[in-house]
Amino acid sequence: MGWYQRVFVDTGRAPAVWMLAGFLVTFAVTRGITRRIHAKSAGESQRPVSGRGGLSDIYIGGVHIHHQVWGILLVLMTGLLEFRYNPRAPWAELLAALFGVGAALTLDEFALWFNLDDVYWSESGRQSIDAILVGSALGVVLLMQASPVGTASGHGALAIPLYLLTVAFDLAMAVVCMLKGKLATGLLGIVVPILATIGAIRLAKPLSVWARRRYSGAKLNRAQQRFGPAYQLRHDRLRDLLGGRPDPASGDQAE
Repeated sequence: MGWYQRVFVDTGRAPAVWMLAGFLVTFAVTRGITRRIHAKSAGESQRPVSGRGGLSDIYIGGVHIHHQVWGILLVLMTGLLEFRYNPRAPWAELLAALFGVGAALTLDEFALWFNLDDVYWSESGRQSIDAILVGSALGVVLLMQASPVGTASGHGALAIPLYLLTVAFDLAMAVVCMLKGKLATGLLGIVVPILATIGAIRLAKPLSVWARRRYSGAKLNRAQQRFGPAYQLRHDRLRDLLGGRPDPASGDQAE
């Protein structure tokens, strides 16, 4: 395992790779399970049945326990242990993997806590896939040792002011992306400045705050064409491939 030592351990990236692995594997397993439960219960009324064989939803005291609950608990537990004990290998890698597991369980139901409703299999449930994609991309970027604030270089009198100006510019571009309705681009742009800059320069989504306040006429038409039905269809196909096709009729269904 010399390559693992050189590439990950010696560079301090071992916890990051275990965190990303835990995140991706947990999402794949969780979606596989929830899709099987959904297919099994399609057409049936939702009710707490504890004696069913095979995979089924979890109920405690008649209350359905969503898997985001376990994810939140894992994220809190691993964070507390990391901050309190700051362990070294292999415990740091173990905590990182468990954090990735918890983050995946939590973000897989992002749409539920964002909408304050059980929309897992509705159209709004696709927001969870967006959150998973953003989390995965951030994990990859951090694994590449990208820093959201970079490092100051140089020793001249202007080094620190230029560094702070660069960070402020990057954050400003990320905020513009979010105002333009490009949340994923804005979040990734915090650690990849060029991505935030490109996203800030390009057209805003027509329903975004930026477009509603600043676009009209030809520019608004261009934005509507750019982010029209064809764009949405491509986006939905990717999300459905990863998370399963939504079922609007079962928007109140748990899994």
